[in-house]
Amino acid sequence: FAAAIASAAAFAPAPVAKTTSSLNAFESELGAQPPLGFYDPLGFLDNADQETFDRLRYVEIKHGRICQLAFLGQIVTRNGIHLSGDIDYSGDAFDSFPNGWAAINGPDAIPGEGLGQIIAFIGALELGVMKDSANGAEPGDFVGDFRNGALDFGWDTFDEETQLSKRAIELNNGRA
Repeated sequence: FAAAIASAAAFAPAPVAKTTSSLNAFESELGAQPPLGFYDPLGFLDNADQETFDRLRYVEIKHGRICQLAFLGQIVTRNGIHLSGDIDYSGDAFDSFPNGWAAINGPDAIPGEGLGQIIAFIGALELGVMKDSANGAEPGDFVGDFRNGALDFGWDTFDEETQLSKRAIELNNGRA
């Protein structure tokens, strides 16, 4: 009986010492939520200030959005849905190119000139459209707010609690 109790004690959680670090400053930020809580395994925020945190959060949101769009693009094209028409003047249809990485690097890949146009378009979006309105905006504005006055789907009609909830959902979806 004593051996059974002793072996059960091996599965009891070990006490964890409370430590303080510069990370504690960001543990209450949006995105520090279950199941991981605040997660910075590479230590990017060791001895970081609020400006560094905001810049990293901006990059996290933007890259999360790009990943979500890429995933959606994979689902759509793998389902056989392609743009109608031709991709070039020689009559190659959009659906004549393979899906995924094979469209970029493979025997039937998009020609280099077309790939160059795609990269130039992404660069134009990066430099001209996807501007963070919180950079240089009033203090307290949320980093990653790309509305830039052109699109508004009623964000300002949500109360603050709903906005925080939607931002937390977006962070989690971008991390998945």
